[in-house]
Amino acid sequence: MITIEKLYTLFRQSNGVSTDSRNITPGSIFFALKGETFDGNTFVLQALESGAAYAVSDDKSLPDNSRIIKTDDSLKTLQQLAAHHRVMLGLPVFALTGSNGKTTTKELITTVLSTKYKVVSTTGNLNNHIGVPLTLLKINEETEMAVIEMGASAPGEIDLLCSICQPNSGLITNVGKAHLLGFGSFEGVKKTKGELYDYLNTNGGTALYNGMNSHLCEMISQRAGIKKIEYGLSAQNALVLKATSDNPFLRIELKDGRVINTNMIGDYNADNVMAALAVGEFVGTDPKLSVKAVEDYTPSNNRSQLAKGKFNTLIVDAYNANPTSMKAALDNFMQIECNKRALIIGDMLELGEYSSDEHKGILELIKHMNTESLFFVGTEFKNAAAGDSYFEERAKFFQTSDLLKEHLNNCTPKGCTFLIKGSRGTRLEKVIEAL
Repeated sequence: MITIEKLYTLFRQSNGVSTDSRNITPGSIFFALKGETFDGNTFVLQALESGAAYAVSDDKSLPDNSRIIKTDDSLKTLQQLAAHHRVMLGLPVFALTGSNGKTTTKELITTVLSTKYKVVSTTGNLNNHIGVPLTLLKINEETEMAVIEMGASAPGEIDLLCSICQPNSGLITNVGKAHLLGFGSFEGVKKTKGELYDYLNTNGGTALYNGMNSHLCEMISQRAGIKKIEYGLSAQNALVLKATSDNPFLRIELKDGRVINTNMIGDYNADNVMAALAVGEFVGTDPKLSVKAVEDYTPSNNRSQLAKGKFNTLIVDAYNANPTSMKAALDNFMQIECNKRALIIGDMLELGEYSSDEHKGILELIKHMNTESLFFVGTEFKNAAAGDSYFEERAKFFQTSDLLKEHLNNCTPKGCTFLIKGSRGTRLEKVIEAL
């Protein structure tokens, strides 16, 4: 069985790693991973034929071949290799997790740090037990800092990811009612996200925390002795300026009177901006360049985006949703000045036994919003609204986004400002074209 040190030598001589036999970089090392619907071991020979220098496999039935590196667990070997690489390079690693805003905050932090350092950060949402190792293995000698996003849907997952990326500092954006099916309860969410604080506390790292978030303050206080830096609107003496129909984007006035004009919709993004500025200050970026970096940042992938449809104005925040982020999006939507409000709301998934109550709670908020048009996608909101005359009279329910799109193509509201918000599985981005 090959040692990690020997495998690391081969890695440093290679052209990186791959986990997809369809996209092999010549000279790379292919890791044969297993998933619920696939087994990468069946593609080992194909990967070698496609130009991989080596293949790491845990299938003992494969033929003996000097280019096939056999191991007990391919995934664990990938994780060990990434952890070893992180130690050998020894550069600063900043890690972040949270229930909402992880990816936006990661992107903001990356753009701020890039004003001074050569940064490698998580691509897209590759923030799990496979994505984190793959991100670390992209780091090279030219990299000066790494920003690692960590996601979790069950206890122990953040602890595992910390053991791989070994952060020197980090933050938790917030804790909310996300993935309750996996965590079991809100306390389970706090415990799991808090595994980042635990790692930093044990290993002498520094935790940045939002002093305006009572849950995070409580979690920090429970870890006596942890190195900590407070950030947030209050701590940084900043103020969110009111959004208007002419300028619906988030604007933040700083203590020196400067105003940050962002390209993001939603006051809830203020915490993400202040986090990025705080991280920049922590590692010594130029404050003026940090502000400009934030102003130049444009959200993508259906996160906090303002779009002009053919007939309507669209606020698209449809990458994901849970009760906390849904409430924040609705509250912010009510603060934006517009003539006619309309909602397209998708189910909030992975809430388990809490699903019915949480969907009913969101419906109660929507009742007070005076919407011109109201559309729901999925079964959870439909079931939660059953027997409620308000929604029976005013709302339309659709099983899928495709069915809603078909309806909108035949009967399109016009002149409205739409908020489009739902869990990723509802695929609400499909309806944008019809609006």
